[in-house]
This record gives sequence, structure tokens and C-alpha cells, in this order.
Amino acid sequence: MSNNIAQLLDRCRNIEGLTLAQLANALGVHIPNNPLQRKGWAGMAVELALGATAGNKAAPDFIDLNVELKTLPIDSSGKPAESTFVTSIPLLTIHQETWQTSTCYAKLKQVLWIPIEADKSLPFNCRRIGQAILWSPSIQEEAILATDWLELTTMISTGMLHEISAHIGQYLQVRPKAASSKSLCYGYSATGDKILTLPRGFYLRSKFTNTIIRTIL
Repeated sequence: MSNNIAQLLDRCRNIEGLTLAQLANALGVHIPNNPLQRKGWAGMAVELALGATAGNKAAPDFIDLNVELKTLPIDSSGKPAESTFVTSIPLLTIHQETWQTSTCYAKLKQVLWIPIEADKSLPFNCRRIGQAILWSPSIQEEAILATDWLELTTMISTGMLHEISAHIGQYLQVRPKAASSKSLCYGYSATGDKILTLPRGFYLRSKFTNTIIRTIL
């Protein structure tokens, strides 16, 4: 567990440049052989190495420091390989939140980004951990995030779930977040009735996270 930001950044420097195999060896853990079982493994290993404390709580990973940890897969061109999951959306109660009281805001106020190689031509064990970036949104960035959040949550709250596509939102987007099509939860229809639907989550677009990692290049 890190007691302050400086200590947390020291821990980041200790794992910077390590391959995932070296990280696993240092932690005394095993990398699954099955590619399907590796999904999320790198993120969990980095959490373990850095002493993240939140677990599955709807709070930043380092609760006492108000810092969220996000690993960022980087492709062969040095860009984020995919959008970044931020948090699940409570479809039935999101209308009770404002941007500044939302879990989404809490998780994006201060983010520790850890880039990790994700080029598919590289064996999983050989992929390296990059330089950490401690980031907070600028006033302009937060204004856009807040506008995206308000537009998307208004659509959710007014029963327009099925009209939301990944194209809506400049920085934030809403996408299904489920292990399978059978993993359903309740949301609202346009008439205000409860309906079964896929769980949704907030994601950051890769074009936005790309601007963040450019700060260290």
C-alpha cells in the first residue's frame, strides 16, 4: 500500500520496463496459458504490484490518494489499442447523480495511466510495462467530459437506451459491458417501465487517451 503520491510513483518506476513474465515472477503469480483467461490479467498484476486498495468498490483504486489506476494497451504504432473502460453505469439510478457526484467523475479526477505493450506479434509474456503518467483533466477536458456524461445519462434516464451508439460523445462513450448476451440487468423504457437490457459502461475513446500518452513522448 502506498501512503502518498511520491511513494506510488516510486513503485511505478520499480516496474517500468519489466516484461509481464518478469512482473509475474516478482509477484510470485502465474500467467494463464489460455489467452481467454489472460483478459484483464495485466491490469490485475499491476494493481497487485502497486498495492491498489479499492478492489471492486465504486471508488478510485487508491482510495486514500483519490487516484484511479488504468492500464493502457499500446499497439505497434504507439497508440492506445482500444477504448478504456471507466466504470459501470447504474441504469436505474443514474438520474439521481450529477457529474460531480458521479462515480465516473470520481474515477477520472486523477488517473495513474500505465501503458503496456499490446502488439499481437509480441508474445504475451514478453510485453513490457511503460512509463506511468499521473494525469488530471484540464478545465477544457473536464468540460467536454461533463457535457458527454450529461448527454449520455439524459438519454439513459429518459428511456433512450437503445438509441445510444458508440458514436455519441466526444471523449466519453457508452458501450455494453457484459460477459455474454445472457448477462442482463434492468433499465428504463421510453414509457418509464423497467426492461431487461445489457449492462452498460462508460468508456474513454482511444483518440482521447492517445492525447494523454503523447505528454511523455
